[in-house]
This record gives sequence, C-alpha cells and structure tokens, in this order.
Amino acid sequence: MTNKPNVILFGIDSLRRDFMSSYGYYHQTTPHIDKFAEEGVLFEKHFSPSIPTTPAYASMLSGRDCFGTDVVALRHKGPMGEGTKTLAEILGDNDYNTTCVGFSNNPSARGFQKYLDYEAWLPDETGRCPKAENLNDVAIPELKRLQAEEKPFFLFLRHMDPHSPYMPPRPFERMFYAGDEKDPDNKSMEPVYNFKPHADFFKSWIPKGVTDKDYVIAQYEGAIAYMDACIQNIFAQVEELGIEEETLIVVTADHGETLYEHECYFDHHGMYDNCLVVPLIFQYKGRLPEGKRLTDPTLIQDITPTILEIIGIETDLPFDGRSLVNMINGDGPEPVAEFYITECTWMRKHGWRTPEWKLIQALEPDFHFKPEIELYNLIKDPGENRNVADEEPEVAALLQKRMKAYIAKRERETGRVNPMYTNTGYHGFGEEPMEDSQQAYETMYLGSITKAKGLQADDKKQTVK
Repeated sequence: MTNKPNVILFGIDSLRRDFMSSYGYYHQTTPHIDKFAEEGVLFEKHFSPSIPTTPAYASMLSGRDCFGTDVVALRHKGPMGEGTKTLAEILGDNDYNTTCVGFSNNPSARGFQKYLDYEAWLPDETGRCPKAENLNDVAIPELKRLQAEEKPFFLFLRHMDPHSPYMPPRPFERMFYAGDEKDPDNKSMEPVYNFKPHADFFKSWIPKGVTDKDYVIAQYEGAIAYMDACIQNIFAQVEELGIEEETLIVVTADHGETLYEHECYFDHHGMYDNCLVVPLIFQYKGRLPEGKRLTDPTLIQDITPTILEIIGIETDLPFDGRSLVNMINGDGPEPVAEFYITECTWMRKHGWRTPEWKLIQALEPDFHFKPEIELYNLIKDPGENRNVADEEPEVAALLQKRMKAYIAKRERETGRVNPMYTNTGYHGFGEEPMEDSQQAYETMYLGSITKAKGLQADDKKQTVK
C-alpha cells in the first residue's frame, strides 16, 4: 500500500446529470454508477459555469475559474493563465505517477507524465463507435501498470460516449427506443436537418432516413448506459487489484448537452441549464461517508481543492474553488448562491445565474438569431422556454449590475481583462466579431465527423511539456 491514496478521476465529456438514474432520471441509464453513488457522496446541484470542453476541464483540473485560468474558448490559444498549476502537475510534484487517457490534444490537459488516446469519434464497420470499450482497451492495462509501481497514481479518464456523435453499439442503440425512427409522418427532425451550420455533421452520423428526434435522444441515453456498463469494468478492476480502500474515485463531467432544447440541437452550446448541470460523486471507501447526498450548489472549480484535501496534500497555490470536505462533514462552507456563466463554443455569451433567475447576454450576434438579452425565471420556468427580459427590465438590469461588479472584481484580483472580452476568434473563422446573425449563420459551418474531431485537436506541443 502506498502512503498517499491513488486518484481515479472520470472526467466524462457532455454528461448531463438529469439524464442519469443516479439523479432520478426515469430510464435506468446508469445502474453501475448508481451503485457507486450509494457507496459514496453525491452532489445533487453541481454546475459547470464555463462551457465548452476546454474552459470546463481547465477549471476542473486547476481549481480556478475562467478568470484564473484565462480560458473560455474551445480552441484556446496558448497556455492557461500565468501561475495556474494543474492537478496533474501538483500531484506529480508530490511523487505521483500521472496518466491521462483521451485528452492529449488540449491545453487544459497540461502536466501529465503519460498520455494515451483511443478512437472516440469515427464509426467502425458496424456504423457504431464502441468508445468506452476503446478507452478500456488502453486504460485497464495502464491501471495495472500504475498499480504495480511503488508510487501512488493519478489516472484521468475522459469518456466521450455522451459527446456527439452518439453511436452506442448494439443493443444499447435501441435500449430506450421501440418506435419507428423512419416514420414518414414524423417531422421532428426537419429543423435539425435544416440548420445549415450543423446539418452535414448530423447527417454524417445519424442513420439515413431518421425522422424521429426521440430516436436520436435515445442514442444519447444508450451511449450513457453503454458507457456505464464499461465503467463497471474499471470499478471491477480496482476491486480485483485490491486497491479500492486506497483509491479515491471521482465521477464528474465537463459540461452537459443540448438534445432538442432551445434549437441548439445535439451539441453543447447555449448557457441553458441542460449544458450547465453535471454530476459529481466521490467515493473513498472507509474514508468518506456512504450514501450521502448533498443539496447545496457546488461548482466545477471545487473539484481540485477537494481532491487535494481528501488525499492530504497541502499547497499554497491560489484556488477560486473551495474544498467541499467540510460540506461533506456537515459543517459548511456557505453555499454558492449565484455565479458567473460563460460560453465560447459557437456563440460568445456570458451571464449571471441565481437560484431564481438566469441572465444571458450576447457579446456578439449568434447564429440562432436569438435576442441580445435573455432572462428566465428558473422557479416558474425551469426549462428556460420563456424569455421575460422585456417584461422584467428591472430584474435584467439588477443581474447585469451584479455581473459587471463581479467581472470588475475578478479583473482587479487577476490583473487581466475578462477573457470573454478578448476571445473574439473563439470559433476559428477569423478574429473579428460577427456583425449580425446572418453572417454567423453563413460562416460557422461544422461539417463532417472528421472536421468536428479536428476542431478539438490543437498543436500537441503546447500540451505535452
């Protein structure tokens, strides 16, 4: 047994918590993670405030917010913010072996000693992509190698099954669907295929002739269930190796997913709650409570400081997140009441979320032709379907004031301009902001699976240092 505990962090891409049976979803999508949660601590209201992938993982793996990391865009240029250290770097400095699976091409994955990749985009000869099995093929041998070493280890696993394209293998592709996906009378996929920026991407992986949106949503559900079954292989391996009592295991996600909501089809843009809600579950047998569920809101930047306190590593590094150990033990900290939210995916927007209200403000015109200001009452309208900005101008003004005050405070504390104001080239189509929504609609074309995969790939030299 090592002196310090091992850490396995499942950083699942695009997993929204409200589609997990662990969190009450009506389909049993995550039976193995459900059992895992019953033996650990589950946070019911965990949020990822800065989407998409790159800023979310930057916060998850550094304990900093987007001002601290200086990262807000998917295609971030350059390193993370000055003075920011990743969890991999911190643990490496503390004599850990560190391995990252599935995330070698991104600045937010900086600092691991070893990177392993697997196929998580392109279909096999069956037209499906067994993403989680592909991950297991490299992750399980690496887990065995790490366990055999004299040092404690940190293993980061980026599962991609809930990330589009949703291509779970049989029988998971029909596990939650019994209809006729090619019913000619069903018109629900017409707006999806008519959305020019992403239509060719959808057509490159959704089977030809599919007319029913519920079939595609069932692919997302099936992908989660398939991944859950494969994750059980890793849980079983930990048990087989006899290290379950010396290993902290964390299950979380970088952001959620939009399925058919808000016209942001089968992607993760739009700062609606479907993109912000993610799971967070800790299990450390004999060290953390079992079956505990906590209802206070938590943020993605809380993960790194929490892991460090649980495993007993002290650092003088600045964190914007807070350790949740006291919350787990029942004595604080004070809950997060409101927070800043950002997006630089296909739209550049920021906003402010409170328990009752959500303000979304566009920093340039978006390709969905949405208004500059959106305001939703999260109590009366939890689905965020009715924009009340015109009806509640005082509320919108108050939230803008609070957001601007927070931005000014964080700019003073970090000594740098809000990165939301400077990342005008976030979309990869030039550096100038879009002049109007029509220009954005005509310009931001996603293309095939291969092109979409390439958008997430950057110069590896900036990552593996």
